[in-house]
Amino acid sequence: MTPQLDRTVALVTGASSGIGAATAVALAAEGAAVAVVARRRDRLEELEARIGKAGGRTLVIEADVTDEQQGREAVGRTVAELGRLDILVNNAGQMLLGRIEGADTSMWRRMLDLNVAALMTLTHEALPHLLHGADTDPRHVSDIVNISSVAGRVARAGSGGYNASKWAVNAFSESLRQEVTKRHVRVALVEPGAVDTELASHNTDPEVKANLQKRFGETERLTAEDIAELITFMVTRPRRMALNEILVRPTEQVD
Repeated sequence: MTPQLDRTVALVTGASSGIGAATAVALAAEGAAVAVVARRRDRLEELEARIGKAGGRTLVIEADVTDEQQGREAVGRTVAELGRLDILVNNAGQMLLGRIEGADTSMWRRMLDLNVAALMTLTHEALPHLLHGADTDPRHVSDIVNISSVAGRVARAGSGGYNASKWAVNAFSESLRQEVTKRHVRVALVEPGAVDTELASHNTDPEVKANLQKRFGETERLTAEDIAELITFMVTRPRRMALNEILVRPTEQVD
């Protein structure tokens, strides 16, 4: 049986670990050539070897997507070296939690630069190529998948900056969806709850760490592979079907 993404090209940001790495593996297993983008080249090369061993094709792009030029160049290299672009997975992100009062506002800037501005820039740069992909073989449809969060739906004390960044992702995604859906570019949101990745380790504040432990210490968390499976399911639906939003929590997570 021909893989469902045969002859397509995907670009995945934040691909050096967690959801990004798992998604690259999953998309490659379905036949996509995958450009993997992140700052940690050693991790990307390990991922490239893993995918190559399974018969997949990978393009390693070491880039800091918060630098607008590097982000745009990542899209350009993908198209130049792999020939096209059919799927964009905006996964790169940070979760820096803490109270608004007395906050280190540079943390807000870091999240907005990565979670929002970089996502918007890459999407803007990729859109002409995705529109072209939707007009051509093999699928006549293209996909943008933006990784948001439960925090994009539910605001919590101690999460104001992160909430703001993810609500922005949700709003941007829905606006774009309305603009391009009739041209067969599908825009989707994945909103995970607690996932067992390194995301929470970005927090060093003792109070934040204690709160996370209290909320999720006994919870069986989702895995990166769980989210990658959902993303792959979304982008392999028939052209007539668009899954615009999936909210997914661990079974044991309440909020």
